[in-house]
Amino acid sequence: MSHHLLQTALDWHRAGRAVAVATVVETWGSAPRGVGSLLIIDADGHMEGSVSGGCVEGAVIMEALDAIPSGDARLLDYGVSDDEAFAVGLACGGRIRVLVEPVGGAMPVHLLEQLVAAITARQPIAYVTAAQAQARKLAHPADFPDRFRLDRSGFEEDGQTFIAIHNPPLRMIVVGAVHIAQALLPMARACGYDPVLIDPRGAFGSAERFPGETIIEDWPDEAMATLAPDTRTAVVTLTHDPKLDDPAIIQTLKSQAFYLGCLGSTRTHAKRVLRLTEAGFAEADIARIHAPVGLDLGGRAPAEIAVSIMAQVIATLRRAQ
Repeated sequence: MSHHLLQTALDWHRAGRAVAVATVVETWGSAPRGVGSLLIIDADGHMEGSVSGGCVEGAVIMEALDAIPSGDARLLDYGVSDDEAFAVGLACGGRIRVLVEPVGGAMPVHLLEQLVAAITARQPIAYVTAAQAQARKLAHPADFPDRFRLDRSGFEEDGQTFIAIHNPPLRMIVVGAVHIAQALLPMARACGYDPVLIDPRGAFGSAERFPGETIIEDWPDEAMATLAPDTRTAVVTLTHDPKLDDPAIIQTLKSQAFYLGCLGSTRTHAKRVLRLTEAGFAEADIARIHAPVGLDLGGRAPAEIAVSIMAQVIATLRRAQ
């Protein structure tokens, strides 16, 4: 998982640097950065992140530098015409609102510490602010179930309460370093997933065949126990070998992974169902498996099958929301 910008803000604060956190809280029209996007600024003007991808950053930084000494929050509103859009980093005319919160002032340090701890532990958490007040608190999925399912930050109906959702990163665990995996892993990464490849057969899961990928050469049951699939995890088994696929499937069925897809024909899956039934899994558990894996797009080449798998993973995640 990449270093989270809120961790950066906390690190800077602990190092004695005065810091402010800027968050996109609302957009209209075409804005290149979505609601919840972050920009971290210190008192010397150093920055990490982005709220627009353009010159809005310059204006936000100046506001942050003014806000840091007082510790007060600032709610900024930028609106531009089509002719002016590119000058302020918007693809075309629109508006963007940004909330600036100095750390140790409007943003309490203890809440930032708790927020970063939850993010590091892959625990879903929300940071709740009141746009016209100094009240701040943390919240959990039970408090805003729809927002967590949709992974959607935004204002509540009162137009004052802003909910910043921080879900764990999406992961994809792929078992089997086959040709399909060579196409699937970069697709998964492009779609916002952190992919991991499991294959104890070193000749298959080599760095030459999968440059830059995270490869685990443990047996799948051991690797899956370590990786601990959660509600933000998709698992795909591709080996065709029950000795490798079945241990991963069993571990996944015991987890809360939102997707489990298994390569193999209908006949292969029927045999798999029989083995899982004999292992004590109920019909409802086995029904979680997508097999044959992927949407039926008619493709046959490895890359085409990878596309069908990625499409099914996306559909399973988003349609459940």
